[in-house]
Amino acid sequence: MDFSSALPTFVITLREGVEAAIVVGIVLACLQKAQRAYLNHWVYLGIAVGILVSALIGMLFSWIIQALGVLSPAAEPLMEGMFSLVAVFLLSWMLIWMTQQARFMKKMVEGEVESALDRGTSAAWGVFGLVFIAVLREGFETVVFIVAKFNQGLVPALGALLGLAVAAFIGILLFKWGVRLNLRRFFTIVGVLLLLLVAGLVVTALGHFDTVAQTLASQNRASQSICFYYERFVKHPSCILGPDVWNLSKVLPDDRFPGVVLRALFGYTDRLYQVQAIAYLSFLIVIGGVYFQSLFGWQQLTKKHSNES
Repeated sequence: MDFSSALPTFVITLREGVEAAIVVGIVLACLQKAQRAYLNHWVYLGIAVGILVSALIGMLFSWIIQALGVLSPAAEPLMEGMFSLVAVFLLSWMLIWMTQQARFMKKMVEGEVESALDRGTSAAWGVFGLVFIAVLREGFETVVFIVAKFNQGLVPALGALLGLAVAAFIGILLFKWGVRLNLRRFFTIVGVLLLLLVAGLVVTALGHFDTVAQTLASQNRASQSICFYYERFVKHPSCILGPDVWNLSKVLPDDRFPGVVLRALFGYTDRLYQVQAIAYLSFLIVIGGVYFQSLFGWQQLTKKHSNES
């Protein structure tokens, strides 16, 4: 059994799960402080419904991809490529936005809880909605990533469940047992892993679109011009991705260890094309640059406040 497909789902659900656990922990602490602990079960209900709806959305997306695949051989890789681009956008935005907003998270959540409690009889629904949206937001991002990687089956599901379990354990350590953890270091390390994961997803998305182009070009002569690189390069061109940058299929195949692990985590492919390499490096330079700028800016601001206090 290939357990490598569990690694990316574990990383993404751990990252998103810890973020959701922090929100839940802040909400529970606010309810305790306001002596409204009887609303705790609405928090747990929001968690359960958020996870359930996220799972249903994932099942729906997978069903759509499979149904379209029956209609046309090009539809399935096209949908996978589209989901990959959506996942790249969502996860990149989440990574940068959360790094910039992390220092305000506690105040924002506390303000939303206070607003919900001020509603009187509808306070329970306000608390439920706050937790439900927080869990659903993280769950939706996770689901889009999993569908984009087309990680279906038992092993990826186990990776996702393990990530959720570890995230829940971290939440218990923080808010129930009062254990002090270096969350800044945790989010930095997992953030770098996530950045590399998403960069690999860029390579995967381009591979899907190349497959679509090859499929369309093979169906009729009118579509053969799509593969414009066939006529420009003699040696091993792709359809729309240019010539080979490397071909390591005999040295480090991506279907055997350790290539299979690198493929699962970072989108490694034993045959990389020029357009994929350019897109990969461009993503790391642009998105990675913004991420690290936000990260170091947050750390410097945190140190400044610590020194002033």
